[in-house]
Amino acid sequence: MLSCIIVEDEFPAREELKFFINSNNNFQIDKEFENPIDALKYIEKNNVDVVFLDINMSELDGMSLGKIIHKFNKNIKLVFTTAYREYAVDAFEIKAFDYILKPYSEERIIKALDNLVEEFTDTNKNGSSKEFSVKKLTVNLDSKMFVLSIEDILYIEADEKETHIFTKDNMYFSKLKISQLENILSENIFFRCHRSYIVNLDKIIEVEPWFNATYILKVSNCNFKIPVSRNHVKKLKEILTIR
Repeated sequence: MLSCIIVEDEFPAREELKFFINSNNNFQIDKEFENPIDALKYIEKNNVDVVFLDINMSELDGMSLGKIIHKFNKNIKLVFTTAYREYAVDAFEIKAFDYILKPYSEERIIKALDNLVEEFTDTNKNGSSKEFSVKKLTVNLDSKMFVLSIEDILYIEADEKETHIFTKDNMYFSKLKISQLENILSENIFFRCHRSYIVNLDKIIEVEPWFNATYILKVSNCNFKIPVSRNHVKKLKEILTIR
């Protein structure tokens, strides 16, 4: 799912845009802002895939904000939503993904959203980034389905026919293969440390040297120690700055 924010100081325009975005299951609106300065502070601290951005705003105009975002993170897709045609050239000079004129056309918004999904999907196929950055994962336990926040996952283990997802309280099951989970989970949070294991990097509390120049990992609220294969040692040392 693509994470996005809306930066728009007009309430009716913001509500209309929210309606169209929420109608597309590939998007999640993480935050909405009237003040572009607040939006910039949020972007600096959080992962954002798409910014829907008005131009005519107080304190900091949308075009200036777009230029700052582009310098800060060129991977963020900028979609300008404005009543002003004359800024289109400036928008595309900073490689804006789209430029949508108000009043909104439903067909135009839907096309822009579909193009965004296609762009991220193609990027994933080319190996440059993951298709979506998910924040929730649906798992199974005792014939019931539960929705987990990914930050609650300690680690994931591949079994012969299913995948086990461990939290501090339970072990859940998923029909997805561990390779599929690796592909949809954020690599900033999760690390494939072994053919059979993915670990939540935020949960690691101890790294122990093991045989053959490898490691085992201890995570919070768990007695089981997770192995790191030799093929993944170098990457782990880079991530955890092990010297």
